[in-house]
Amino acid sequence: MIPLACTVQRACFHRHLLASSRLWYTNPAHSSHRLHARQQARNRALLMYTSGVIILGVGATYAAVPLYRMFCAATGFAGTPKVNTGRFEPERLVPVENARRIKIHFNADRSEQLPWTFTPQQKHVNVLPGESSLAFYTAKNNSDKDVIGIATYNVTPDRVAPYFSKVECFCFEEQRLLAGEEVDMPLLFFIDKDILDDPSCRNIDDVVLSYTFFRARRNARGHLEPDADEETVQNSLGFGQFENMPKVKSHPTSDTSTKSRTQV
Repeated sequence: MIPLACTVQRACFHRHLLASSRLWYTNPAHSSHRLHARQQARNRALLMYTSGVIILGVGATYAAVPLYRMFCAATGFAGTPKVNTGRFEPERLVPVENARRIKIHFNADRSEQLPWTFTPQQKHVNVLPGESSLAFYTAKNNSDKDVIGIATYNVTPDRVAPYFSKVECFCFEEQRLLAGEEVDMPLLFFIDKDILDDPSCRNIDDVVLSYTFFRARRNARGHLEPDADEETVQNSLGFGQFENMPKVKSHPTSDTSTKSRTQV
């Protein structure tokens, strides 16, 4: 009688021999088909990966400037006042009574292409850190046609910008004035009390808040933007001295650099 272990070993050997013979006699056409299918799968994966990288790159290009402006609004970089931050809790909007008051000066500029009159209603206000203040600008459309304008802004000295917070303003939003219409534009702001802990701001008594109004146009993506050359827009935002500022492609205009200023 053949031992059971030998029987099992012999059965395993036959199965291995049968599998080897099947692999040896496999149809070459079938192997070529499987190889081609695997190559196609790799090509599809590579195409999807490349397309994803291209789409991401294009999206980043379009979003570079808006994201940069959001970063500046969140951090106060380049003299951009902070907006929509977590500084608006009620306990932070309490004036520091024993602090020195800061004089806020208001400035109004406009592009020559915009047929408006744009002026601040007050020359300046004196505020305490943590004290909210309401100011107004006045805009009037002097033309016989409806006109859309967009305003940019900045704060000087720029080291104050991280503490200059605006609760409500009219900047970067479409402002449509009918022919001959005059409107008041409110500005609600405060200077965060954390400015008192910043050594670089201890000797600051005066701050200038500047707005610049431009005529609006639609860019290639259908978004409204200032109808002016890049350098003028960047200077109005306080970015003129930064060489690595993301560039904005703009269309040629007949008058791109002249501005009229109301000094206050």
